[in-house]
Amino acid sequence: MSLVDVHFSDFFNVDPDVITAYNAFNISLIRDLPLFIDPFLLFNSEDEDYQAMHEGIIQYLQFLRDESAEAHLQPSVIPNWYYFPEVKQTWLGFSKFGNDGRGLGKKFAEALRDNLGALFDDIRQERITKGTHLEKLTLFDSGVGRDMVSDFTTNLIKQHLCKYTQNFARQYLQSNQCKQVSVEKARFNYRTKSWERQVFELPWYRNDFVILCPVDLLTRADNWINRSDLIQNFEVIAQSLPDKQLVAQMNAYLRTAVDPNAAAKD
Repeated sequence: MSLVDVHFSDFFNVDPDVITAYNAFNISLIRDLPLFIDPFLLFNSEDEDYQAMHEGIIQYLQFLRDESAEAHLQPSVIPNWYYFPEVKQTWLGFSKFGNDGRGLGKKFAEALRDNLGALFDDIRQERITKGTHLEKLTLFDSGVGRDMVSDFTTNLIKQHLCKYTQNFARQYLQSNQCKQVSVEKARFNYRTKSWERQVFELPWYRNDFVILCPVDLLTRADNWINRSDLIQNFEVIAQSLPDKQLVAQMNAYLRTAVDPNAAAKD
């Protein structure tokens, strides 16, 4: 038993077994843990909710692909459509102190826009062939790692994670432990081509809300685990792929996903 409050269960006075039974990870609210949402745990799942998240990710990338091909694309839309800041309320990822990480900013946004635009040109002109190399079709450039892939994925499934956490809060927390909060960029409106806020009832800690994640969407980085008092049930979480391998796998999969005909062409 911890002598100080460390985990979500400590601060919210919830039995850790309740969190485990809900399939959530009992996060530390002291600092980020070296855990990452792995998109392939969504892509490969047969769970209907996870498949809905998977389809949402692909739908958004297809939207970006189409918009990247438009000559009138304004630079002012890039922060709104292509930026994927860290969702710090999950308390996941690499951070020395607290829960402030880097997220995906201007460099990633511009590279993703350019790469999707180039991919669209190849699709339109039917230049994707068996001999086309991944360096031309890459969606994620070198330098992107598991932390950034996790940030990207978390942004695109944020609405689902907030609903998941809201359901837990309504079942197991006291009303004074939660707040109605307006969450930025919770869902994308394809009619107005804009991100919308959405209100959720979420756990409230130190002037911010908290988001829980299903444990079966997480992978871990063993080389960052040096504080056993911050970690509970780490053994149930799969080890993450090395950065280069994960990014190569993402590029290969998403290249096909944003162009349904690519697999047939290959």
